[in-house]
Amino acid sequence: MTNLKRIGIILTNVIISYVITLILYMVYALVLEYTNVPESTIPILTTVIGMISVFIGSSLAVMKIKEKGLINGAIVGLIYILFVYLLSSILSTGFGLNGYSLSIIAFYIIFGMIGGIIGVNIRKEGR
Repeated sequence: MTNLKRIGIILTNVIISYVITLILYMVYALVLEYTNVPESTIPILTTVIGMISVFIGSSLAVMKIKEKGLINGAIVGLIYILFVYLLSSILSTGFGLNGYSLSIIAFYIIFGMIGGIIGVNIRKEGR
């Protein structure tokens, strides 16, 4: 597989991850609106939703790439979270990276890696 095709697959699945994120955010917003779930759950659930999205996106990407699940999954997670942080730095005043931010970045990369490992193994079993 050419590098250009690999990059296209990765970027497509990063976009898929964002679509999944948006859908899950909308479901969560409805839950917040129509139930007694406290708003204090927002920070943790937004992070969990993002990680689930990266996991799914990296799995799908590596199922198509068919190799190097760890690396390609990590790239999906890294691109996803870097774009989020880039947007946050543009839109938020006083935005900065700290230990918490760096740990969140690491978790997104790790979830991408796990998704990549699972994606490459699902692909191998399906042969």
